[in-house]
Amino acid sequence: MARKAVERNIAYDDQRKLYYVCMELGRDERGKRVKQYRTYPTLTAARSGLRRFQAGQTKRGREQKHSPGEHELTVAAWLAYWLDAIVRPNRAETTVYAYEKIIDNHIVPALGSVPLEKLTVLQIQQYYTNTQRSAGLSSSTMRRHHDLLSSALRCAVRQEALSASPMDRVEVPRPRPKEAPFYNEQELKRLYQQVEGHRLELPVKLAGSLGLRREEICGLKWERVDFSRCLVFIREARTAYGATVIQKETKNRSSVRTLYLPDPVSRLLQREWNRQQEERRRNGTFNPTGHVILDHRGNPYSPNVLSLAFTRFVKKNGLPQLTFHGLRHTFATIASSQGASLFDIGKAMGHSTPATTGRIYTHLVDRTHEAVMLRVSDALE
Repeated sequence: MARKAVERNIAYDDQRKLYYVCMELGRDERGKRVKQYRTYPTLTAARSGLRRFQAGQTKRGREQKHSPGEHELTVAAWLAYWLDAIVRPNRAETTVYAYEKIIDNHIVPALGSVPLEKLTVLQIQQYYTNTQRSAGLSSSTMRRHHDLLSSALRCAVRQEALSASPMDRVEVPRPRPKEAPFYNEQELKRLYQQVEGHRLELPVKLAGSLGLRREEICGLKWERVDFSRCLVFIREARTAYGATVIQKETKNRSSVRTLYLPDPVSRLLQREWNRQQEERRRNGTFNPTGHVILDHRGNPYSPNVLSLAFTRFVKKNGLPQLTFHGLRHTFATIASSQGASLFDIGKAMGHSTPATTGRIYTHLVDRTHEAVMLRVSDALE
């Protein structure tokens, strides 16, 4: 039997094609470690099984009074309990999935075996440095690791699993803002000309002319489009996590908004509505979910697939390199060049505050400063 360790407590048998998970049950009366092994068909299932076991051990440990040093609660066991008992019942599936990836891929391999009460500021600080360097993660991503650990350890203090959180003394990773890529007006016009008549025309113009997120475009349904008043109501988003795609509420409360439809976009939507109605007359089961944006098979788009299709279109047509999300940045840039304020741009894009808009689009703030200086200069001439 060729069994090879792939992660702590998880091994892979390349003959049986199974993942073995070692469940450590403590020590017997002679002090010998007691272990139990379970098999799983995939690494994801093995990780999930190990996490459930650790969560159960944590819960049992909290319900019983052990003598000092016996069954020390580890970081991995606490995170497993926190994820299943606290996060999963109260947060969106996409958030749970993102937390699982950070915990399984980074935190547990580096800190999982450390007893929770012995976790130090130095260990956490070294984890940030080593993980960012070895995995090539951005400062913004490392900030998410910090936020996760802070939340988990605050919960451990509240539930008396930890006397004090070391996170209060950890130096927070500082995000380094990147200037968002965007097209200028001429480049956007060129894109609009080349995408005309293509399946991507409508999603491209919803992003470039309304500033919608790709998840909002993929999740848009016909019931949210009011042709008579030229309005679109942003209420839902279609989000992917792993191979799963779900329809959910928008990103946050400020993302719920009502936007005016310019005539070119309204006409495009009307044309697509008519096309889908004709298709529905031929096939009564066509588009049962009522989504506006459909792929070549007549199914709602996955956000990742839409992004990939756009990237390929840009490359094939010799356009300047840009991601689909860059169309949203393009909307903000052109709106600013036409005199719109950061406040109005942020409201249209669904940002919570003007500060969010200014932080993401630093070049807009700089341009505003330039305009202010020129106004003062003109007044003094």
